[in-house]
Formats: sequence, structure tokens, C-alpha cells
Amino acid sequence: MSIRLMIADDDLLISESLKIILGMDDDFEIVACVENGLEAVKICMNEKVDIALLDVRMPIMNGVEATRLITQKTNTKVLILTTFDEDEYICDAISNGAKGYLLKNNSPDKIKNAIRTLQDGNSVVQDVILEKIKTGLNTTVDNEIDKSNFTKRELDIMQCIADGLSNKEISGELFISEGTVKNYITSILNKTGLKHRTQIAIYFLKGGRL
Repeated sequence: MSIRLMIADDDLLISESLKIILGMDDDFEIVACVENGLEAVKICMNEKVDIALLDVRMPIMNGVEATRLITQKTNTKVLILTTFDEDEYICDAISNGAKGYLLKNNSPDKIKNAIRTLQDGNSVVQDVILEKIKTGLNTTVDNEIDKSNFTKRELDIMQCIADGLSNKEISGELFISEGTVKNYITSILNKTGLKHRTQIAIYFLKGGRL
């Protein structure tokens, strides 16, 4: 079954290019292309959209606010696809529920793979974006996170996620199975009320805040 996509970008050249590139792949079905965040929200509320590709800066409603409404009101997953990598956009978009954040200069194959990753229930944040999050936050976990809320192993898992490690890499780093890693991540999500691992990374790096 094809992954149903919605593209929101006020640059028609970009949106049409994405529509053509993604539409040529049998894995994807383009539901709609829109030019602002408000239209994106309406499409996701009225159509079955698996993944919404949102730009950040758009008229009427930006991609960050659209992300908040889409994730609150629908089951659509949001992938931010933008040229902007300012810290405020990154943190706000992820805080609002975006499960992926990529820059537009990525190859079509990387964008396609990111979409498939989100559809499989995982999150994707480009390395350069994760590095900006890590270097831009001037808090330290030792001083600010309340360690009493978590086991030592959960804190280890959170550190690994913040370092950008995959579940498989965490498994190798901590000498535990991938299934055990997933169980710890589920426990962390339940304790924090967060929705996915990328939010865990920011929560950890910001000393217990998102």
C-alpha cells in the first residue's frame, strides 16, 4: 500500500519538484500540494494523509504551528523539510510533534528513506540538525535533570539517544538486546509524556525540559 503524502511549501518550484520526484515512486501517493500551513492542516483533517512534508516559513500559518495542530488533531506524521536550520525552529517543531527534520539540500533518495522511516514508526533528524541542538543548548544534565525520576539504565539510554545513536547502536554500546532498548524507550516516554525519541534527545539535552 502506498504512503499517502501531503506537501506544504509556498515555493511552487519546490513543491512541484517534490511532487514529480516522489510521485514517480510507486511507494508514494501525493494527496495534495498546498502553499501554507492552514491549508496543510485542513487537508490532513479531511483526507487520509500518512505523512505531511512541511516547510517552516509559510504565509498565513507557518510550519511549526501547523505541526502542532496536525499532530494534535490527526494521526498524520510530520516531516519538516526546509532550508532553515535556526535553533528556534528546530526545537519548536520537534516540541510540537514533528517526527523528522531534514534540510532540502538532501538527495531525493535520502528524503524518500526518511519518509519510509517515519512510516515505520521511527523518527529522523539530520546529523547537522542534531549537532545544532546539542551545541545550541547551554544546559547540563548533571545540574538540571532530575535523575531520581529515572533508572541509571534509562539515563544511559537517554544519553545515547541524545548522541544520535540508533536502537541497534545503543544495543551494542550497552550490551543489551534491541528489544530491551525499545522497552526502556517506552518506559522513558511513559514517564515524561513525550511522544518519540527525538523529543527524548531534546528533553535530555535541555535538562528535563522540552
